[in-house]
Amino acid sequence: MTLTLSVMTCLGLSLGPRTSVQLGTIPKPTLWADPGSVIAQFSPMALRCQGPLETVKYHLDGIPWHRQNPLEPGAKAKFHNPSMGFHAAGQYHRYYETPAGWSEPSDPMELVVTGLYAEPTLSVLPSPVVASGGNVSLQCDTWNGFLMFVLVEEGEQKLPKGPSQALFPVGPVTPSHRWRFRCYYCFWKKPHVWSNPSDLLEILVPSVSRKPSLLTPQGPVVAHGGSLTQQCRSDVDYDRFALYKDQGVNLLQGSGQKFQAGLSQANFTLSPVSHSYGGPYRCYGVHNLSCEWSAPSDPLDILIAGQIPARPSLSVQPGPRVASGEKVTLRCQSWHHVDTLFLTKEGAAHPPLRLKSKYQSYRDQAKFPMSPVTSAQSGTYQCYSRISSYPYLLSDPSYPLKLVVSGASGSPSPPPTGPTPAPA
Repeated sequence: MTLTLSVMTCLGLSLGPRTSVQLGTIPKPTLWADPGSVIAQFSPMALRCQGPLETVKYHLDGIPWHRQNPLEPGAKAKFHNPSMGFHAAGQYHRYYETPAGWSEPSDPMELVVTGLYAEPTLSVLPSPVVASGGNVSLQCDTWNGFLMFVLVEEGEQKLPKGPSQALFPVGPVTPSHRWRFRCYYCFWKKPHVWSNPSDLLEILVPSVSRKPSLLTPQGPVVAHGGSLTQQCRSDVDYDRFALYKDQGVNLLQGSGQKFQAGLSQANFTLSPVSHSYGGPYRCYGVHNLSCEWSAPSDPLDILIAGQIPARPSLSVQPGPRVASGEKVTLRCQSWHHVDTLFLTKEGAAHPPLRLKSKYQSYRDQAKFPMSPVTSAQSGTYQCYSRISSYPYLLSDPSYPLKLVVSGASGSPSPPPTGPTPAPA
């Protein structure tokens, strides 16, 4: 869709009124820009004008343009500029001449050229995921001062300019409309010369369509500085997916890959991972011909390791080599004060077990029983610690412990069994 120029609250540039024209009561012409009134620098564009059939010629105030001669059928005129520069930005009027004299000037048209300054950032407050009927504010921001900001929607809604760090109210939102925006900034003395556009921002309004599922093949515990891939998949055959972190300000979007009839998936890779990536994520799906996003997936908690200075230790009873059917207990303990301990198995994608720590023998510790153990639980285990004030940040892992279970193979890679995990 074409971009719609927002309402101009101050006009600081004019290309000069025509002073030698005799104005009368002849109706004013219609003036419009093709492909639009917001144009990137060095792009071709044309100003078009239409008056009555008795029009003899047109006049365009301002800098020289390439005028088409003769007039097009229906008394239309075209003024072409093959490469728009910033000097061509401003306010334009047109007149036409008939045997009865000159017309009134057309309504003013604001012609904006973009691309002179670096792009701003556009974010949604409080969240880009909004319930139907809700309201949000879009914030356009940049390091420059003494600026005006312009919000442009890909559609028909017009939104005004604002001051530095402008907040633009939007709403109430509904799932029947696609809410997509960019913003620009300009300096007060040059209101028709804009920056490059911000990245496209979309507000997501969930509906009740069937929710997709969200998982991570590598497991939900990720080392600081590493790479995290999350997969959003559905059997509804969605064309696009979006990934959102609770209390975040941005959405990640990706195209669905079709693996078989009715099954689609999108991968979202975040790298390098920092502490801010920890938290619950959800994903959504949508069809290309629809504005209505699905219901959210169940949340997936991502935990970032290496952020708490309390590396625990991991031990096993009765020992690292046991027979199938024996009772085995993995014990995670820390000399530092922690409140939760986590147990993970290398290569397992399921969430880690977590238990509240108990203070015993001058240490915080938790015991993870496996009863009865099977050969499928052979593998390498590690444990992590956490303090409640940072619920999605973990310590460095314990040194790995390899458990070998001899005997008949059980079901593949079950998690350890034991007490009900404590809530996050």
